[in-house]
Amino acid sequence: MEEGLSGESPRVGFVLADYAVFAAMLGVSVAIGLFQALKKSKREDNVDDFFTGGRSLPAVPVGLSLCASFMSAVQVLGVPSEAFRYGLKFLYMCLGQTINSLLTAYLFLPIFFRLQITSTNEYLKMRFGRGMQLLGSIQFLVATVLYTGIVIYAPALILNEATGLNMWASLFSTGIICTLYTTMGGMKAVIWTDVFQIFVMLSGFLATFIHGTVLVGGPAVVLDIAQNGSRINFDDFNIDPRKRYTFWSLTVGGTLVWLSMYGVNQAQVQRYISCKTEREGQWALFVNQVGLYLIVGSAAACGIVMYSYYINCDPLKSGRISAPDLYMAYFVLEIFQNYPGFPGLFLASAYSGTLSTASTSINAMAAVTMEDLLRPYLARMNQKKLILVSKGLSLLYGIACITIAALSSLLDWGVLQGSFTIMGVVSGPLLGTFILGMFVPATNTMGAFLGILAGYCVSVWLAVGSTLYPPSEETMGVLPSYGTECISSNYTQVSSSVEEQHAISIPLHPSNQGGLYDFYSLSYLYFGAMATSSVVLVGVIVSYATGPTKRNEIKEGLLWWDLNKKQVEVPSKHSAGHLCKKEEFVCHIGGCIPPHLLCDDVNNCVDRSDEASCQNCTALSGLPRPHPQNSPTCVSSEFQCGDGKCIHQSWKCDNTPDCSDGSDEENCGE
Repeated sequence: MEEGLSGESPRVGFVLADYAVFAAMLGVSVAIGLFQALKKSKREDNVDDFFTGGRSLPAVPVGLSLCASFMSAVQVLGVPSEAFRYGLKFLYMCLGQTINSLLTAYLFLPIFFRLQITSTNEYLKMRFGRGMQLLGSIQFLVATVLYTGIVIYAPALILNEATGLNMWASLFSTGIICTLYTTMGGMKAVIWTDVFQIFVMLSGFLATFIHGTVLVGGPAVVLDIAQNGSRINFDDFNIDPRKRYTFWSLTVGGTLVWLSMYGVNQAQVQRYISCKTEREGQWALFVNQVGLYLIVGSAAACGIVMYSYYINCDPLKSGRISAPDLYMAYFVLEIFQNYPGFPGLFLASAYSGTLSTASTSINAMAAVTMEDLLRPYLARMNQKKLILVSKGLSLLYGIACITIAALSSLLDWGVLQGSFTIMGVVSGPLLGTFILGMFVPATNTMGAFLGILAGYCVSVWLAVGSTLYPPSEETMGVLPSYGTECISSNYTQVSSSVEEQHAISIPLHPSNQGGLYDFYSLSYLYFGAMATSSVVLVGVIVSYATGPTKRNEIKEGLLWWDLNKKQVEVPSKHSAGHLCKKEEFVCHIGGCIPPHLLCDDVNNCVDRSDEASCQNCTALSGLPRPHPQNSPTCVSSEFQCGDGKCIHQSWKCDNTPDCSDGSDEENCGE
């Protein structure tokens, strides 16, 4: 521990070995995306495969991807800092995550999976109409672009602090790489990159924990210092909602924050409905939970080691850093100053992890825009052009995320608080709407609309109020730290550049004045809970006041209470009253087909849909299909085009008289 207080400033920036490790991590990430893109091009390409991986992915990689998706640089920066300042009680977040995983696996996942929808907002359309679908889509797009902006900003922050790399260069390079990455590999590339990134992140945390512990003097010394500094504080059951982290805020508030992210958020739902079966989707959520235990646990452990290392010289108190979010980057650079390559490992894990996380969000925003906003107007467009449109949307959202990332540097929030506040403020009301739709049959459209409006007003009010009147550190429950034994020469050398650093800071605020100010001092983890509760309460009251929806007016499959029924009428415009098994679709011709085939009433075979002019579903469903007059009967491995020809499934039939897309048309040769 003497090394950290010796008076020698940690080296600033990377050496060649750090850049080599950094480049290697990014290179592997790009290679995974490129491999998936080339692998994908060898088979039939369509929008569903691009957004859901063909609904054929195994549970383990999907689960690891779920774990990595919203936790990259936000977790690397935020959790060690929070553990440093608030103690190990932050680990109660894992309990909230466990409750969330169980609720998602058994309440929300079954409904989304059996409906076989690509966008979660398609459910809102089935339950409350087109208007609610559009509102849900807009809310999701707003929340995700804001969240992704912070995710992009976080690694730019640590790169700027650690290497002196220009902040704007970091932001633009990150955004451009994310955008290009998204257009390259689709959902499969994102998932497999996340699998790689989760192990890189764990490696970075493990290396930091082990070396930091050795420098402090061993695990026993770390635990002794942490205990004396009140950092081992699992007995905090304080019911004061103003305290930033307590057992109640992390379990009750944290559960609802995570539920809004996992239960109904498009970026997460889009992953677990990509699994082969509903059971595998549930297992993916449980694998995700194990990964979250490891990530949160290792990050919090690094925070405690960091506190022990800086027990008498807090870098924030001494002016060496300008914000709590910079603790981890400063710590890594200091303890590894004589070990080239390890700072590169840490920064590469945060940076490239953010690449995959941001690309997931961009992919999800493109999916929502395509399915909810544009699909009705592009019914006659072939799949090749639809994919080009999707990639164009990815480009636009990438630019939007870069803009938000630049603006994030102006906010008076910590990285972790900023990200969770955004998800709670915007996703909280949306979670309440899904709860009304799935679990409260009496909810009508008017109740849902007024409920989500009330929830949005409450959440915005809390967010704005807490930003204008932030709580004091005493109110939030920040634990004491000391900077009395720092070498003065160090302070002089480093503090001179503090004002030049672009960082999200949490200044020392005066004590609150009571009254409404106390209300604004609520822990940010409760913002989402209050918004969700407001939606449910107002929605129920308005629905009963204006005439509740009768149970028999709701199509089966839209309520959680219908899941145990043997026969479910899938709410589809194609159903025509025909009952199918839970795992089947109903097509407009009255037949039942397996869920991996689509029924969209667009008269072409490009998207493997079950249309009157296609033959692909016959062998799989065993149902008779109408054929054009005098047309041959095709085998199960063939399509049947509108002119009666049978072609192999790897070819396309889109009824456009050209050969450029590899289709078999009447005017085309072989």
